[in-house]
Amino acid sequence: MIFYERVVPLNDQTHANLKVRPATSFAYAAKTNSVPLLASEFFEAAREYPIVFASGEASPVAAALLGLRESENLYVDTEGKWDARYIPAFVRRYPFVPGTGAQGELLVCIDESSQCFDTREGDPLFVAGKPGPRLEHAMKFLAEFHQAATSTELLGRRLQELGLLRQADSLAQLNDGTQFRLSGLNVVDETKLRELDRDTVHELFANGTLAVIYAHLMSLGNLGALVDRMNRRGIAGKVAGKP
Repeated sequence: MIFYERVVPLNDQTHANLKVRPATSFAYAAKTNSVPLLASEFFEAAREYPIVFASGEASPVAAALLGLRESENLYVDTEGKWDARYIPAFVRRYPFVPGTGAQGELLVCIDESSQCFDTREGDPLFVAGKPGPRLEHAMKFLAEFHQAATSTELLGRRLQELGLLRQADSLAQLNDGTQFRLSGLNVVDETKLRELDRDTVHELFANGTLAVIYAHLMSLGNLGALVDRMNRRGIAGKVAGKP
């Protein structure tokens, strides 16, 4: 669950008096170097982040790369602010998260450890035993997220079926000479993409997959910007007397 610490299904009795406040800081995501990304987000996210594919249980998982080192998000500053115009939906849905019930039904879950929840301040999750406005909004967001996640899973599976993914072999070097090599991540192989037959290309064009692929390929240019962010953070750390 990445930055979720104590996830439990929301219950109208157990959480009857619980209230929620908007997150005032993204500190909860400060040690997350990548987050899952929906296919519908590729066009906005491609302007800010490198988009890659990580190995998943059933199919490759699309992800926005946020850092080059473990436990480091280069888009969250020391004050907890997110330094980018677009914030991935996976991050914005916090402290709520979709879950799956015993019968496969969609459940609304929460991170009980989140400081967004309180019994004294905020908007009530339940009003007269029914979901309040804030909870209704969260339920709609989670339902849309769940549906989009299913479509994104199909995207990864189709890319894998067509043999379009290859292991990323990018090497990043900082100003101090430190090098970082991407490992365990995949990108679309442009050579194999150009070798696809006409019928497959038409299929990918007609269902919008081809546009998503090119958004992904364009996003890889953000790797250089990610290295720049790391260089700036390293300089700031030295100025502040940090290691």
